[in-house]
Amino acid sequence: MDRAQIEQVRRFNRTVTERVGVLHDHYLGRDRPVGEARLLWEIDEEGRDVRRLRERLGLDSGYLSRLLRSLERDGLVTVEPHPGDRRVRTVRLTPTGRTERALLDRDSDALAGSLLAPLNPRQRARLVAAMAEVDRLLTAGTVTLDVVDPDHPDVRRCLESYAAELRERFDTGFDPARSRLPDPGELRPPHGLFLVARLHGEPVGCAGLKLPPGAPAEIKRMWVAPGTRGLGLGRRFLSELEARATRHGCDLLRLDTNKALDAAIGLYHSYGFQEVAAFNDEPYAHHWFEKRLGTPPPSL
Repeated sequence: MDRAQIEQVRRFNRTVTERVGVLHDHYLGRDRPVGEARLLWEIDEEGRDVRRLRERLGLDSGYLSRLLRSLERDGLVTVEPHPGDRRVRTVRLTPTGRTERALLDRDSDALAGSLLAPLNPRQRARLVAAMAEVDRLLTAGTVTLDVVDPDHPDVRRCLESYAAELRERFDTGFDPARSRLPDPGELRPPHGLFLVARLHGEPVGCAGLKLPPGAPAEIKRMWVAPGTRGLGLGRRFLSELEARATRHGCDLLRLDTNKALDAAIGLYHSYGFQEVAAFNDEPYAHHWFEKRLGTPPPSL
């Protein structure tokens, strides 16, 4: 890791924490620290499960419990078992909590305005654009990739969204029953694996890898949720699957795709895949690709 980059990140962190006021116990001049204020912002009108709050904010269970107890004592939230599953605890704002959150929103708008006010219009535009880029890159860094069983609920959610998108984008529609969808057993070790990408605990992408003995590895059902495109997840999936195929002893990686998926086709070309003749009878495929493993992808 470049030492100058480390120093720049630390300098940026110090500047941000000072300017946005997180060093004070009374965030935005109110009677609560930034942790409690941030928690209030995450509780929507329908309430939030405690587990989802913990995953969304990346908080330790004990610390989150202390924050919630403090907000309960102040009459801002209630924490109750979910009616459908008493193992799940749900947090809801009280009327006082909704008023408090509205005041925090007002004061947060004022703080944002105070950061922009000293700058001229061109500087404001540059700062906002830079913040958007930082937000995008930091968000990309919080996405996790995990190997999961193909029958996991998060896999089903991803594949349902994947199929729904293909039905809209393919000129022939899309019927999973007609496609060469691998049997779940083909995507479990040692025959393969299935990856799920999660952002704040929510599934936002998936990709399967077939590892048939004595044959090339094959990528199947790679999909990234529209809201997280642009974070580099497609390239990250390819890198992870290539590494796993290499460790498995494979020297060739294959995939196929539809002509409607222009961005995916561009990604495969940029990652070093070469278009080849059809190697399967997938009815929805128009392009077939393969890549010799051990060949680094072209630099961006």
